[in-house]
Amino acid sequence: MSKVVADISVSLDGFATGPDPDIEHGLGRGGELLHAWARRPTDIDARLLETATAATGALVMGRRTFQVVDGPYGWSETRGYGARGPHRTPPVYVVTHEPPATVRLTGRYTFVTGGLIEAVTRARAAAGNADTVIMGGAATIRQAVDGGLLDELRLHLAPILLGSGTPLFAHARPCQWEPSEVHFSPLATHLTYHPLT
Repeated sequence: MSKVVADISVSLDGFATGPDPDIEHGLGRGGELLHAWARRPTDIDARLLETATAATGALVMGRRTFQVVDGPYGWSETRGYGARGPHRTPPVYVVTHEPPATVRLTGRYTFVTGGLIEAVTRARAAAGNADTVIMGGAATIRQAVDGGLLDELRLHLAPILLGSGTPLFAHARPCQWEPSEVHFSPLATHLTYHPLT
């Protein structure tokens, strides 16, 4: 059965980006270390990344994440979502108030103006039996948590302190999660949780 999964890297002090994220520095100053586990993976990191990528049938992201991945330093024809190796990008549903006037990588994105629930519903239909992955940003994942939309939460805890940036769970509603899986590498502690009903 397909799952709705939130999947994001976070610092030890709870930030999903470093300070001052923008189009050129999508993860903010120092934030690139959040994704060291995906960019220079150990065997454990690579295995987890490949498994998650293979299980993904559709992606959901917020407008800010879209601006970074479709920006000049983001995805390309040969670099995109997930694991290294042959490039594959599943359908992407972008939650936005208004679609952009131009898109650099055409044909990949569907812009959803009806909110996160509509985006997740459309992504699940496109994913079929595969997973629908909400990949960011922090506000989109926080909204999914608050709305009870998730079957699984995957956090990749990078062993860094950023001091400031975009907090992942600022003002999130209180809720309880059950840990179900943990994997360690020198670059990240990979944590998987399921909501307690």
